[in-house]
Amino acid sequence: MREETDVLVVGGGPAGATAAALLARQGHQVRVLERQRFPRYHVGESLLPSLLPLLDVLGARETVEAHGFVRKTGAFYGWGGQEWSLGFDEPGRPAAYSFQVIRSQFDHLLLEHARAQGADVREEARAQRVDFEAVGESGPTGRAVEATWASRDEGAGHIRFRHLIDASGRAGLLATRHLGSRRVHDAFRNVATWSYWRGATPLAAAPSGAIGVFSLPNDGWLWAIPLHDSTLSVGLVTDKRSFAHARQAAGGSLQTVYDEAIARCSLLAGLLTSAHQIAPLKTESDYSYVSETFSGPGWFLAGDAACFLDPLLSTGVHLAMYSGLLAAASINSMLVGDVDEEAARAFYQQAYQHAYERLLILVSAFYRIHSGRDSYFRTAQQLSHRDQTPLRLHESFLNIITGAEDLHDSQADDPVDTFLRTVRQPVNGQCPQGLAGHGTSHLLPLPTTPAHASAGLYLNLQPHPHLRPTDHT
Repeated sequence: MREETDVLVVGGGPAGATAAALLARQGHQVRVLERQRFPRYHVGESLLPSLLPLLDVLGARETVEAHGFVRKTGAFYGWGGQEWSLGFDEPGRPAAYSFQVIRSQFDHLLLEHARAQGADVREEARAQRVDFEAVGESGPTGRAVEATWASRDEGAGHIRFRHLIDASGRAGLLATRHLGSRRVHDAFRNVATWSYWRGATPLAAAPSGAIGVFSLPNDGWLWAIPLHDSTLSVGLVTDKRSFAHARQAAGGSLQTVYDEAIARCSLLAGLLTSAHQIAPLKTESDYSYVSETFSGPGWFLAGDAACFLDPLLSTGVHLAMYSGLLAAASINSMLVGDVDEEAARAFYQQAYQHAYERLLILVSAFYRIHSGRDSYFRTAQQLSHRDQTPLRLHESFLNIITGAEDLHDSQADDPVDTFLRTVRQPVNGQCPQGLAGHGTSHLLPLPTTPAHASAGLYLNLQPHPHLRPTDHT
């Protein structure tokens, strides 16, 4: 079987579903190959308020609102001996709330929305290989033109495309199998272990539906996320060395490591006093990574296929849907002839990379708030020179603190230290709330104005997402 399509999307998660829905709505022929049958399990339940404008653009806000997910109106931090809460209804937020979601249900809603917009969605269909016009000794050198796929129901086939969006998640069809362009961050070689609890007591000091984030002395942090099925997602994140030591001391028992970490956090342990764990533990490690480039001739990497960060700031779904929007706008503008491919790819690379870099700095800064303490975990979480050099973090840092009075401090060797000195200053006589911008719009801006343009282009959302040059009149 040999077929053709305008756009092939590999992966039906938030990145792929967002891109597919937007492109199909504009009349482009879109095929989605999703290797699993939805709904399927996925971690990453806490969403940022910055996601709501993306749902509006997608036309899926009403569907998500009606589903009954927990409304997340803020966040609570018990971090480094300090406690503070952040309400999303404070000035400067992109929305007054977000959602705590069961990802199997949320992702299914988005994929069905893409199907309703006209995308040809094939589930349990795995993309096996991408073919390029030319392949050299060091890998593909020509344009991506065709994919080979296999399906339990339809057998196997080949499909040619004008553009490919690789939204294949951590599996990373292009980055890991064809390009070899993914590398794990030295700074965030961590392990996450999590399960679900029933009967937990709500966190009294937190806003309604808030995520709870709790640091542990020396070696990690815990999350607590309330879900609409009356369960609480509780996870432990720690560096690999501390995790290995703890597991060895526990005689190899992962459950003991998890239980002892919770017991060391009195606030979280108190919430679970009358609760019981209802699911086996799940574990992932070395999950923070980035690809050397996010686009190439005929292809775009979106969502987790391009990059992923430590889950501390709940940025995964935002980056996925954000990149799906950028990819759809770039490809749509190419298909209708408004922008040439080189310019569209430059826009996508720069816009997506800048968003990722902002969050990379913020995650590192959060880990280092209390870097003066004698803590292996916090002092270990530093961006190495190897991480900083290819990402132009100095430039990204300048973007984050534009407008601050201490711009001259940006000449310091370490942009993260400079950022910390800036945010530690009182705001209107009060300590800054919600450090790390959990939900702030100025740290996660859509490039929708000439002032936020990337590579000479910016995103216009009306009447549909497309790119416009800054010199457009």
